[in-house]
Amino acid sequence: MLIGVLFALPLIASYLAFFVWRPEGRLNYGDLLDVRPLAEMPLRQLDGRTFRFAELRGKWVMVSIDTGACARSCEAKLFMMRQQRLMQGREMDRVERVFLVEDDAPLSILLLREFDGTRVLRASGSPLLNAFPAQSARRDHIYLIDPHGNLMMRFPGAPDPQRMKKDIDHLFKAQGAA
Repeated sequence: MLIGVLFALPLIASYLAFFVWRPEGRLNYGDLLDVRPLAEMPLRQLDGRTFRFAELRGKWVMVSIDTGACARSCEAKLFMMRQQRLMQGREMDRVERVFLVEDDAPLSILLLREFDGTRVLRASGSPLLNAFPAQSARRDHIYLIDPHGNLMMRFPGAPDPQRMKKDIDHLFKAQGAA
């Protein structure tokens, strides 16, 4: 009898874990989006040259969308993207940063210097902006594009740095295992 109970306990525990006690937690911090490729629409760089996201294929791309006036919350997102890239250490070359400016407002020279290395692109009137889903406003998120050019995740505009890094680390590991 005792042996029968010992063998039945794992079966009962697995049944309870699967059908009764279902944890609501999830492994990822960022919101997983329906993975879809970004349309290849040309954008303008600040120097007037044309840019397409295809130029960044093979890299993970963090994207922030905001106005050229770039208020404090905008600067915080750009800072977070820079820090996340630096936190990757030896792997930081796998990450690119893009700031999509959704208007034609002038950008501060100090802002451009502080976030040197971030690709700043004019997207005013571009239908590409509609590809970035938001809970309330695109400005409220940092988006992540995978190395194949697919928009696949978004983080809150003021994310928890460690949790965001953990998500990016998991993605790097998954990519390395593929």
